[in-house]
Amino acid sequence: MTTARASASPNPVGPAAPAGSGGTQGAQGRSRGAGTKGVPRARREEQIVAAALEEFGRHGHAAASMAAIARRVGVTKPMLYTYFGSKDGLYEACLEHIGPRLLAAINAAMASSPSDDRLPHAVLTAVFETLEEQRHAWFVLYDRTLPPDSEPWRAAHRHREAIDEVAASGTAALLHGQGNDDALDADALKHVWTGTVSALVGWWVSHPDLSAQDMSARCARLLAAIRGDG
Repeated sequence: MTTARASASPNPVGPAAPAGSGGTQGAQGRSRGAGTKGVPRARREEQIVAAALEEFGRHGHAAASMAAIARRVGVTKPMLYTYFGSKDGLYEACLEHIGPRLLAAINAAMASSPSDDRLPHAVLTAVFETLEEQRHAWFVLYDRTLPPDSEPWRAAHRHREAIDEVAASGTAALLHGQGNDDALDADALKHVWTGTVSALVGWWVSHPDLSAQDMSARCARLLAAIRGDG
């Protein structure tokens, strides 16, 4: 989905594509030895990525603090560089964590949706469920602060492009079911859809008491009102 983050969203985010051979590959290629303070390395990396997803999602790549991430996990800042090589490497690890999960969830929702008119709710539910414990992660994918043509920018763009392709097929199918095969209409609707998802996730971030199930139920009511269901 190619979208700018909703203005109401408390996170600095918007669009960006494929990661090159930068930090992500370096992080994946490093050995999985012992961690710190008795924590296995794989588990410590999971903790760091979880903390980084929130930090990057809240503040964007440009303003995110490696020191804040380290404090949240209870490790030293040099340890982050030991594990991920650089701030960009940690950012790319975050993208590799959330991008494939969102794409798989959206694909599964589209495959199991009973009808095109119920597809939007099925996809929204999948997004909320995937982000339940890390709702800021959406804005790591859609981060407007990424330096253009940087490795993180290319990585984010690659993941967004994959999600965009799925969104494009969904919006085209929805319009086709109503007898509309205009390609520009489908493209415009794709942008409206992605912006709507970003706005809803941003609203959800500002209402932390609401669960994914709560958001799914709320969106079902809103979509029913839009469709004019009795």
